[in-house]
Amino acid sequence: MSLLTGSANAVKYTLFGFNLIFLITGIILIAVGAGVGAVYNGYEIFLVSKFFSIPTFLIVIGSFIIVITFFGCWGALKENYCLILSFSVMLFIIFILELAAGISGYVLRNDAYDLIRNSLNNSMKSYSNETQNPTTILWDDVQRNFDCCGVGNSTDWSLHLKDNELPLSCCRIPPGTVGTFSCISDINNINLNKNQGCLTGFSNYIADHAVSLGAAGVVIAVIQFFGVIFACYIAREIKIRNGITGFM
Repeated sequence: MSLLTGSANAVKYTLFGFNLIFLITGIILIAVGAGVGAVYNGYEIFLVSKFFSIPTFLIVIGSFIIVITFFGCWGALKENYCLILSFSVMLFIIFILELAAGISGYVLRNDAYDLIRNSLNNSMKSYSNETQNPTTILWDDVQRNFDCCGVGNSTDWSLHLKDNELPLSCCRIPPGTVGTFSCISDINNINLNKNQGCLTGFSNYIADHAVSLGAAGVVIAVIQFFGVIFACYIAREIKIRNGITGFM
């Protein structure tokens, strides 16, 4: 027989419904963390470790949410004070962690430009027009994908390559070209990518994904804050009706 009546009983079933929502939010956090992490993994050489810590953090939080929904669902249905109290405490901890992850995502967005600029500048010295290496491959991918050349502009390569040479990825090779093709830093070079560096476009791309991490953390934290309130209210009602004193 239910110990709760009236509004408390309604809130109990509302809490049960919220747990189903929490389960979905946990899955969303895992999906967002995994998706952004997969994007970042493609540019691992150009990104510092903090770009990977937040997606991993969200995946861990999402997994934890899925586990603790058991306490909320079972405690709400059985009107078990200890389970609901445990659920309230764990949900509050999750709320703090999600809020921290969300804020970190927005901070990372603001820091992305400077962090990526340093990484791009440092990596240029490892680029080679003669042999392939991971840095060369990634620079070529970025310059082709973002239609750019160098960090600030194509002249950045003059410090690392000889005779005004540019990476081939700085030029659009005309269809039907046979033999050799040279990509050089020349204002008359009509095949040169847009004369802009990769820093702005690439950092904006990375920052946009950091924003999605921040938004996911903050929005879901707000939703779960209401779950904490519901859980605390139910725990209090059960405690009163069972005559429980103290926390146990």
